[in-house]
Amino acid sequence: MPLFYIQGNGKIERVVAVPHQGHNQPIINRIPNREFLAIKDEINRLVDLVVDSPHELITAGWLPGNDWTGTVWEPIYIAANLNFDLSGMIFGAIVFQVMMERDEDWSLGKYQIDGRDIGSNTYFRIYPR
Repeated sequence: MPLFYIQGNGKIERVVAVPHQGHNQPIINRIPNREFLAIKDEINRLVDLVVDSPHELITAGWLPGNDWTGTVWEPIYIAANLNFDLSGMIFGAIVFQVMMERDEDWSLGKYQIDGRDIGSNTYFRIYPR
């Protein structure tokens, strides 16, 4: 099932590409394939924890925690030349890709909490009509 944007007017648009892929892909390509697959597997495992739960929300930036040392996420940080902000953007691009590949229908948006931008995409389940 695909990933969708829901426009302000209610129009639903299928997502066909990961944003900024031309910029992100060379960095993603620096991640060894085995580690990249482990990253995707872990994202899917975390998403699976909320599928069919009462909440069914995923905020990308809240998945990995702050310290990636010794975690499945560390190869992203290394591929981004130890750049914290860039590694976060690359992580977000990988989450986006994973969400596009999932079996369920999802949508996404940028939201706020307590009047402040969250800074990463929030994904939520949608159901066919």
